[in-house]
Amino acid sequence: MSRYMNLIGKNAKKASLEKINSTLKNKILKRYALLLDKERNSIIKENTKDIKFSQKKGLKNNLIDRLTIGHKELDNIKNSINKITKLKDPVDNTLEKWSRPNGLKIKRVSIPIGVIGVIYESRPNVTADVASLCFKSGNAVILKGGSEAINTNKILAKLFRKALKENGVNENFIQFIDSKDRKMVDFMLSKMKDYIDVIIPRGGKNLVKRVQEFSTVPIIGHLEGLCHTFVDKDAELKMAINIIYNAKLRNTSICGATETILLHEKIIKRFCNPILKKLEESNCKIYGDHFLSKHYDGRIFPAKEKDWSTEYLAATVSVKTVKSCDEAIKHINKYGTMHTDSIITKNKKTAEKFLKNVKSSIAMHNTSTQFADGGEFGFGGEVGISTNTLPPRGPVGLGQLISYKYEVVSNGQTRK
Repeated sequence: MSRYMNLIGKNAKKASLEKINSTLKNKILKRYALLLDKERNSIIKENTKDIKFSQKKGLKNNLIDRLTIGHKELDNIKNSINKITKLKDPVDNTLEKWSRPNGLKIKRVSIPIGVIGVIYESRPNVTADVASLCFKSGNAVILKGGSEAINTNKILAKLFRKALKENGVNENFIQFIDSKDRKMVDFMLSKMKDYIDVIIPRGGKNLVKRVQEFSTVPIIGHLEGLCHTFVDKDAELKMAINIIYNAKLRNTSICGATETILLHEKIIKRFCNPILKKLEESNCKIYGDHFLSKHYDGRIFPAKEKDWSTEYLAATVSVKTVKSCDEAIKHINKYGTMHTDSIITKNKKTAEKFLKNVKSSIAMHNTSTQFADGGEFGFGGEVGISTNTLPPRGPVGLGQLISYKYEVVSNGQTRK
């Protein structure tokens, strides 16, 4: 195993040193999108193998849904790649420049990170999205997908390597670890710091926790998406109903789904029934505080302390009454995971206070938290969402998969 993994590491390092111009990068990405179209029947055939394996294994339906790739999903993957080709190359751009009285001319220039290791579960579209984003930003990538999607991931990576080879570019820019052995993940995390510059975990809490505990390589990612939507006393009812329904129930299994609703006590009587009834009618289970249970006519379960720190990833929500925007901010900063938090209000001053004071990597005003997504941000896709305090934060797309260096020029200056 160590021989196989070290060879992958060496190959990735070597590939990452090659400089590819924007025209060639885009040509390869377009070719990859065409190959996905051309080979769609083969991809679906491989995906069917994975679905059968997962059903036999007793995988939950929501995970099998994430795993499934049909014609519609392939069209989405293709569209995502085509969007990435249209985005500006983030590498070798002058981010800022200045001259110093000592005669130095200084430029801060964007560069690739190097080699990125991505460990992920279920969603095979991650293979295509991540490979495209990493390649366009000049990085080599080592992909380790979950055992349940091995056949789909393998063919998606193979087609990218084919596009690279056809264009005379080192195919080791994209490498896929073709093994179901979990020890490969441990090896990546603990024994490959000479080759991998950053690790990005994409998957459930257990996977991310394991990566955080064992990795000797820096990590970009998040453990949980405990997102909040706060309905302020100056909110508009219709807007609040629509946003909360979308933020909670559009897709309950994504990290940007709202898990806790905070309601200003001054609007409880007028707002709680229309907002929560719509959720309950769609079979959403509601946990609420004592004050809320007095005013809500529907079925409500008493909220316990643990509900404020639970990421349900299901049609379940916790609802709390707060006295002010300050209390809402305090609650979010105590129980939230710095992912995505939103305020609904017509009061711009209150909104500004909320946006500036929640610690979230994404703070929103009059917006559904389900917009926490690199594609929706115009990044052409994402390799994940980062809640790290250090950058990058929020959706990590093309422009975040870079570092920078300083280029300093003078006319023979020496320091006094």
